[in-house]
Amino acid sequence: MDLTHILEATVSQSTVDIQQAEKILDQLAEQNICALLKGLATELASVNKSVVARTAAGLRLKNYLTSKDPDLKLQCQQRWLTFASNDRQEIKTLVMQALGTEMSKPMAAPQCVAYIASAELPSDLWPELIQTLAVNVTNPHSSVALKVASLNSIGYICEEINSVILANQSNQILTAIVQGMRKEEPSIDVRLAATKALYNSLEFTKANFDKESERHFIMQVVCEATQCPEKMVVVAALENLVKIMSLYYQYMEAYMGPALFAITLESMKSSEDDIALQAIEFWSTVCDEEQDLAIEAAEAMESGRPPTQNSYHYARGALQFLVPILLLTLAKQEEFDDEDDWNPCKAAGVCISLMANCTDDAIIPHVIPFVKEHLDNLDWRFRDAAVMALGSIMEGPDPDQLAPHVADVVGKVIGLMGNDPSVQVKDSAAWTIGRICEQVPVAVLQNEILVHLLQALIVGLNREPRVASNVCWAFSSLAEAAHDHALSTSVTDTVETYPLSSSFETIVTKIFNATERGDSAQSNLRTSAYEALMDLIKFSAKDCYVVVQKTTVHILEKLQKIVELDDAQLQGSDRQQIADLESLLCATLQSLIRKMSEADVMQVSDTVMQTLLLMLSTTSGQIGGVQEDAILTIGVLVEALNGGFFKYMDHVHPYLKVALKNYSDIQVCQAAIGLVGDLSRGISDQLIGYCDDIMQIMIDTLSNPMVHRAVKPPILSTIGDIALAVGSDFKKYANPVLTILEQASRMPLEKVGQYDLDMVDYVNELREGCLEGYTGIIQGLKGGTEEVSADVQLVMPHVPWILTFIESIGNDSDKSDGNISSAAGLLGDLLASFGIQLIPLINQKPAIHKLLMEGRQSRNRRTKTLSTWVTRTIKGLQTGESGGSKCG
Repeated sequence: MDLTHILEATVSQSTVDIQQAEKILDQLAEQNICALLKGLATELASVNKSVVARTAAGLRLKNYLTSKDPDLKLQCQQRWLTFASNDRQEIKTLVMQALGTEMSKPMAAPQCVAYIASAELPSDLWPELIQTLAVNVTNPHSSVALKVASLNSIGYICEEINSVILANQSNQILTAIVQGMRKEEPSIDVRLAATKALYNSLEFTKANFDKESERHFIMQVVCEATQCPEKMVVVAALENLVKIMSLYYQYMEAYMGPALFAITLESMKSSEDDIALQAIEFWSTVCDEEQDLAIEAAEAMESGRPPTQNSYHYARGALQFLVPILLLTLAKQEEFDDEDDWNPCKAAGVCISLMANCTDDAIIPHVIPFVKEHLDNLDWRFRDAAVMALGSIMEGPDPDQLAPHVADVVGKVIGLMGNDPSVQVKDSAAWTIGRICEQVPVAVLQNEILVHLLQALIVGLNREPRVASNVCWAFSSLAEAAHDHALSTSVTDTVETYPLSSSFETIVTKIFNATERGDSAQSNLRTSAYEALMDLIKFSAKDCYVVVQKTTVHILEKLQKIVELDDAQLQGSDRQQIADLESLLCATLQSLIRKMSEADVMQVSDTVMQTLLLMLSTTSGQIGGVQEDAILTIGVLVEALNGGFFKYMDHVHPYLKVALKNYSDIQVCQAAIGLVGDLSRGISDQLIGYCDDIMQIMIDTLSNPMVHRAVKPPILSTIGDIALAVGSDFKKYANPVLTILEQASRMPLEKVGQYDLDMVDYVNELREGCLEGYTGIIQGLKGGTEEVSADVQLVMPHVPWILTFIESIGNDSDKSDGNISSAAGLLGDLLASFGIQLIPLINQKPAIHKLLMEGRQSRNRRTKTLSTWVTRTIKGLQTGESGGSKCG
């Protein structure tokens, strides 16, 4: 069977034929993947072959070149680069020949070009590619299909590859794109492909936007595209304006008045949802940018420096024009809208919320009249719009300015939640009540209103699932507001009683009943109810403690019954539902344990541990989320019992080891690492009997290149916790661990990518883990007394590197505030352990002093305190004076 027939068989109606074809292709890939790719590229480029075979070839080729999984994608790219140059060139030539010849959509050839480019361009290979694609677009003799395919290739390449790599070729790319976008271009397909390609290219065109003439031309072409008669081109052009506003806000002043304001205002009124959505998104982006600029301006003022960029306050200036349109858009909902569908009505609500955050009190007079006018409207759509508008402006304006307006209408909103015939209105009213409780609690905590509200909320728990779910959230907000109000009037840190005390048991009972409703799986009701229960427990007053005790017994009994269900009787979907319920019950149990006295926790701890260990041993307990929640609950129990938890260690230890090795589930592995930290702090030096196993697993994990990198920083930090717990007994682990810490702390110097922001974040996490690991080891070996133990001398050979590591952090402009804080703390512990002998080494590294100076100027209190303490300690050692005490 030749390759054409094999490919056609992959889409056969016969399952046997499909399986046989798949098996043959897998064998060919194993025998010689490069030869298979050449064969697939040949099929794709052969216009005389069937559409079925070419489509299947393109799909196969694409899947061999890339993967959605980042690690597999990297492997695909590395494998491609191992092919001989002439083989790679042959495949590239064939794929380029296929551009513009495919009959099926989406076209595979442009994607294949992009995936090959993502492997080659970063290695300075295939330098002629962009020029070739650009010529395909600008050549007047090129077919429409070739232009579209080439523009698609450019768009995919821009999407796949880091913008910095393509920056030097931005002129060629933009020339091709703008050529395709021009209003003079007769083909709508070309204009659409070019407009979409521009969207993906915007991030690396900064140099072009920095030049006024080029910026004018780009903006002109995009604005003209918004006037195209073809809806899809208009939508794509508006998407570009949204992204341009996000990337190049500082350049938009010249275009806002003459063009952007009018274009987006008219588009917001469009009867086409896709067009209106993008126009609303444009102003949401404006608000996001101006909110960020306001934060940056406040930080600059606090630091006594000018802001790096000023806000033009477009949102504030446009309020009177935009808000009326947005309010009317809120009233365009359909009776049977899917809750998950994104439409202009929902986008308008989000935009109003962002405007409220951005413009503060200025939005109030533009919204409140609409609210008051339409709360009694006979059309449910306008009642709903009025309620949504009120809820949407709760965050941003001064609560004191909002309070009188909210007080005027809150009674009506409560009435709508309880009695409106429209489910949508009741749902929106419940959400708005939650927003009011969260932001303007004074409006609902007055006794007359509160009694009315509690009655309506309790009744609301029996309403439709979507309404009851929002009622649960309203209870969460109300509980916190009531607790905070009582705390603000209390003379102690304990809330003896609060406004919900008299109704607390009823509320808890009704919410628990909501978790057991037959329709509680709808609209996330069960989860919302348990979350409300957790918040009610967390924010309960002292006189509600009896209810907390009863609820603990009730939750524990329910968890026991669920865990004891026979695994063999459960089907797949049932097992997942049981797993979800176990997770919710564990989370609720955590809230209860945190609220209980240590004496009460000790009374139930045996039952809690038996249940959790049984859960970990069941099939559902092997589901990642359940395992994670069970381990987290054990961690909370450790915190509550402290040394009293030690009696359970023999039982927990086997499960802990399994979870620490569960590399396939990052969350479970991280939860287990966190539990080791909890145990270190809870049972302290009693952990020593279990340390050999735990330390070996952690060392193996750190040395394993196949383990996901996210688990490694917390391990390094937790090793510090272990050292601090076991003290001098950590000596036997010191040398291998210090070696690993040095290897891990060298990684940022050697592997961080200049342009990879995710890697920058990871490096900062890794550094913090290393710093905390070193700190715990030094403090543990030094001992907790004034007299420094000789054990700490085990660290001395590593001190020069540790100081070099801290120096490298000081020199890095991407370091986090947490890096500075942890580095300062470590430096202080080094000075406390080794004293004046470190001063010459520190003085040889100016970047350390620079890091401490940045720390002293930090807005974070802990960072500032630690940096100041260490600076004084250094000066004190230099002058023979004391540097003061460490704090923070």
